[in-house]
Parts: sequence; C-alpha cells; structure tokens
Amino acid sequence: MSATPDPIISRHVAVIGAGASGLVTARELRREGHTVVVFERGDQVGGTWVYTSKVDSDPELTRTTVHSSLYHSLRTNLPRESMGFMDYPFLAKDDPDRDPRRYPGHREVMMYLQDFTREFGIGELIRFETEVVHVRLVAEEEGFKWKWKIKSKQRLRLRLRGKDENETVVEKEEIFDAVVVCIGHYTHPRVACIPGINEWRGKQMHCHSYRVPEPFQDQVVVVIGSSESAFDISQEVATVAKEVHIAARTVLDGVFGKQLAYDNMWLHPMIEDVNEDCYVYFQDGSFVIADIILHCTGYKYHFPFLETNGVVTVDDNRVGPLYKHVFPPTLAPWLSFVGLTYQTIPFPIFELQSKWIAGVLSNRFTLPSQEEMIEDVEIFYTSLEASGTPKRYTHRVTNIQVGYNTWLAGQCGCPAFEEWRKQMCYDTFKRRLAQPRSYRDEWEDQHLVLQAQKDFIKYNSNQVSDRYVSQ
Repeated sequence: MSATPDPIISRHVAVIGAGASGLVTARELRREGHTVVVFERGDQVGGTWVYTSKVDSDPELTRTTVHSSLYHSLRTNLPRESMGFMDYPFLAKDDPDRDPRRYPGHREVMMYLQDFTREFGIGELIRFETEVVHVRLVAEEEGFKWKWKIKSKQRLRLRLRGKDENETVVEKEEIFDAVVVCIGHYTHPRVACIPGINEWRGKQMHCHSYRVPEPFQDQVVVVIGSSESAFDISQEVATVAKEVHIAARTVLDGVFGKQLAYDNMWLHPMIEDVNEDCYVYFQDGSFVIADIILHCTGYKYHFPFLETNGVVTVDDNRVGPLYKHVFPPTLAPWLSFVGLTYQTIPFPIFELQSKWIAGVLSNRFTLPSQEEMIEDVEIFYTSLEASGTPKRYTHRVTNIQVGYNTWLAGQCGCPAFEEWRKQMCYDTFKRRLAQPRSYRDEWEDQHLVLQAQKDFIKYNSNQVSDRYVSQ
C-alpha cells in the first residue's frame, strides 16, 4: 500500500452484476465516496445463488442463458463461519424459515446476501432486469479524457387497469469514469474434448443444467470431473442410477475401481474415446456402455459486452493480462474485475479486492506504473509455465490464497484473513477427503467456532448476541 498526496476523488462507477462480488463491491465503492450504479440482468440479488429449476434447454425461457448452476440439494462446502464477509458474519438465525446448519443449503446463502443488501442499503443502487449490452472506451469532448460508455437494456413490466403485464424494453447509454466487472464465472459451461464424441448417440449434459437426480433413474452414467460438484452430484445420482462411473483427470485421495461405500459407483482415469454404440473407453483400457455423459468440467470466463480493442482477452480461460487478477495494466484503474479467482474462500476475497479497487479509484492507494504491472504479470505467467500449470488454471489460487489475501490486505491497510478462518477451511478440506458423505454434519473444530464467535463479537458487538445461534 502506498499513500498519496493527491486529493481524494469521487468517481462515477458502474458495477456489472449483483451477486456476492457485485454487492460487496458496491458497498466498498460507496463507503469510499464514489457514486455507484449496479447493473443486474436478473430480478433479484444473489447471482449464481438464485436457484431456478429452469435450464438452458427449457423452451419456455425468456432469456437465452440461465445464470444459475445450482442443483436443488446443494449445500456449501465451507462452514458458514468462514464463508461470510469479514465485517458481516454469516450467522445462523433463530428463524424457522432459515437454515441453521453450519454447511447450509443454497437458499440460506441467498438470504444472507439479501440480508447484506438490506443492512447496507445497496438495493437503492441496483437496476434490476437491466442487461449490459456494450461497454467501450470513449473520449470526452473536453479534455480528451477517456471514459466508459455503457449501453444497457432494461425490461419494464406495466399493468394496465388490472390486465396482464405488458413488457417494454428501455435502452440507455451512459458515461462512467470506471467499470468493475462482477459477473462471476458459473454461467458458460466448459465441456471435455472427447475423441469420437461427434458420433456418440447417447445423451450429454453439463452439470450447469443438473438440478435433481430423478432423470437418471436406472441409467448408466459417466461423470467427468474431480471437483466437489462432480463428487456431490455423483453421490446423489448413485441413489437412482444403475451405475455411476467417474472419469477423473486427477484424484487427490482415492483408488481407481469400485468405491467401497457404494454398490454402483466406480472411479476411473480419464476417457480415452467413445463411439457411436455408446461405448466409453477409459485410459486404463476398461470400458462401459453408457446412457449419459455428465460433464462436471467447469466454466468459461465470458464477457461478450466488453470491448477493449484487444487489450483484455480470454485465452484458454485465462483473462488477461491482469495485475493480481484484478487490473488490466494499460486500463487501470478504470477497468477492473472482482471474483475471477476460484478454489478459495470467495466472499472475503471479493471484499478485499473491492476495497483495493475503491481505494485506488479515490487516490487513497496508488498502483505501480504500467510497466511494473506488466512485468509482474509476465513473471507470474512465467512461473505458471515453469511449474507446468495449464493456462486454464491461471485464476485458481488454491495453493497461494493465503499469500494472495495477505498481499491484498496489505494494499488496503486492513487485517488479513483470521487464523481460525484459514484453519477451518484447511480442516474442512481434510475431512472432505476422508469422509466425503458426512463431513458437512460431523466435525471436531468447536475450538475454531469459539474463536470465530470472539471475532464476530468484535465486529458486531451490539448485534451478535441476538443473531448468533450456537451450533
């Protein structure tokens, strides 16, 4: 962090997206004195945490893409104490309509984000059902300063004399000093490249469109992936399917072959190829005749509205060049991204990234020169290549998140992640490997929960006693 003698400046900032990253970004920007407009194409806050039973192939959809990738039974894979924003803990509520579990379902996370929105008055900044169509740089007539022009389309519904709603679309163009992109990365599926798949006559789908297991009744299912979602969905599908075969590129802890805890689940190396007769061949030479291939293979970063004349590109799922996953060096600080990193503790990272952006825009913090930022990015990319890390994993920060969060906190002059939060996540990861079916409901880290409570009291001394329900 660097102090600057320049006067504090208020900017007019556009935030694209009202999910968790967009909400905390809006709060931090306003706290810093900026004026903020949040564009949200949905009709409520929450982003990917807004569940819908609809999927992309639903013919009744009024939009071309379903934003949410939630399945009905999804529960968090981190305990609520570690998930929440650092100064707004994710507390269990003594309310029969809420989910008090340490690893709650997705609806509870959405309601937490709704609480956060109300607590900080963020709703008044949001334009719902407003899609950002185009974002591009323009020059002001006076002074030749560069600004961002945003074209948006807002759906308005009107009821006339008690009759059915009429929908109209209002298009608008506006000028902003800065743009923060907070649209997440769980909307546009990535699928595995499988030799022979064009001749495959079975069914294929991505977990983005998975909601409930019933459609897999008595089917032979091949699940591709080794992430948490792959194993969660595999376990659920196994309750109704004839067989479930997991094809994993890497396995952190496990043995290929039949899984001891199941009568109908096998773990395989990756798929070698498939053929028109629905045979799926694995790299160890084994094979199955499958009805469905389910891709749990991640998502693509996708910014179709953003025009930067080639400055920012998405290459094999690397968004770049970005300084510390946030600022494009040659467009900083007027364009930034929050929430690109993954396999981390997401909400607190969003909070630190947005604090940094807000302070840089107001002149409280300064960035290195463009040349220094570009050099830093090049060194980072070189280190990934030297370690054999594929380009598509650029924004995966699993093994560096402690250092990354500490660095961000240093830029903002605020505390880094609490030790209990880091330890709680580490313990959860170990238990998830050792007891994948029960780790959400069996734990032995009450001492960490007590440490969390002490910090929650520090942050919310006048409210926490009413809101916290002891686990």
